[in-house]
Amino acid sequence: MSTAIVWFRRDLRLADNPALDAALAAHARVLPLYIHAPDEEAPWEPGAASRWWLHHSLAALADDLARRGARLHIARGASLDVLQALAHATGADAVYWNRLYEPAIVARDKRVKHELRAQGTAAHSHNGAMFAEPWEIETGQGGPYRVFTPYWRKLRATLEPRTPLPAPARIDAPALAGSLALDALGLLPRIPWDTGFHENWTPGEAGAHAALADFCGDGLVDYATDRDRPDLPGTSRLSPHLHFGEISPRQIHWQLDAYARDAGGRTQGLRAAAEPYLRELGWRDFSLHLLYHFPHTPERNLNPAFDAFPWAPRDDDALAAWRRGRTGVPIVDAGMRELWHTGWMHNRVRMVVASFLTKNLRQHWSHGARWFWDTLVDADLANNTQGWQWTAGTGADASPYFRIFNPVSQGERFDPDGSYVRRWVPELARFPAKLVHEPWKDATLLARSGYPEPVVDLKESREAALEAYQAMKG
Repeated sequence: MSTAIVWFRRDLRLADNPALDAALAAHARVLPLYIHAPDEEAPWEPGAASRWWLHHSLAALADDLARRGARLHIARGASLDVLQALAHATGADAVYWNRLYEPAIVARDKRVKHELRAQGTAAHSHNGAMFAEPWEIETGQGGPYRVFTPYWRKLRATLEPRTPLPAPARIDAPALAGSLALDALGLLPRIPWDTGFHENWTPGEAGAHAALADFCGDGLVDYATDRDRPDLPGTSRLSPHLHFGEISPRQIHWQLDAYARDAGGRTQGLRAAAEPYLRELGWRDFSLHLLYHFPHTPERNLNPAFDAFPWAPRDDDALAAWRRGRTGVPIVDAGMRELWHTGWMHNRVRMVVASFLTKNLRQHWSHGARWFWDTLVDADLANNTQGWQWTAGTGADASPYFRIFNPVSQGERFDPDGSYVRRWVPELARFPAKLVHEPWKDATLLARSGYPEPVVDLKESREAALEAYQAMKG
């Protein structure tokens, strides 16, 4: 009986899993394996919030496998050593996995594939995370894209809803002792700062599909208008499920189209409503495309002109106020407190807090990227890097540096009655709508509330940022 190992990484699902499907089609027995080797992802080992999600996602995967007669084998150590040892112990003649695109992992996987094949073990990798591989979408000159719109135009022309691969009804696995207990990986925090995570998230494949069903039923129709409103439930909240591979972008595309097909006379309208969301999935592919072709960008500017930008000296007090949600700028503080409590932040607010850090405080974007990396449950190296470099003006298809988000006008426009701010900044709960986004206009009420004054003058800091930009250009 031929045996294969399926190496689960961030593809923690059974349905539409190309590596698992291929292994089951070619082999009588399959060993589901997870290897804990965070040091192999250095310098971007998973942060604290990601580790929390990973623990619960692995628990859900193990339960799903058990219902199909298999056990998730958990190991810790160098990935190549573990794979070689388990191939020998089980007699496996092949290893299957779905590809990842972070620079350290790409290098690791190339080495693993080479060594396994050299010892006579077949190694097969698959695309389980993207609409199109980073090397499949090229410019007319044959290189990578650096601007999203033409990239999306080319990718969108190739996209058709595809029936997802089904989850297996049963998996016959070889008997093998020595699996670690999940708790032995030490993924959960030692202090209970994750209470809000449990209230807001259900990691695992079932949780991903429940979130998608909720979005199709409640959020899809108005997504184009509501997605920028942090005070409304207008987004899918699928980003952590996508990062951990509990659902694939092709499954989402299929489900959106199926929902439209079932809508009778509303079919065309729902398909049109789904386009802005598909574009966001395309942005995710674009971020991976950039990371693959420009692997230096998590640490360095994509636009080298910004290597000469005069960032302000590191200000630990200002950084601490930003992280704690104590800047005195309401929508910034609301976003940072939402992040700390839930492990997530609304995308519109992510742009506002990033602009405030990199332009009003003029702190280097890497300080923000690292904080997000540790506190976001959807911390994804490609999306995180692209998001921060986009807002800072240093990346591909970036927002120009001189585009500085005004946090007051952003709050007034996208949180018009202040309900988002009041939820996360309860000191301002009694402020009227006309003051909730600029409470410093009533000094008496502000002093009574206990909320701090702004750590920086918004107008003066904007002018200083523009002067710094002109100095760089000069």
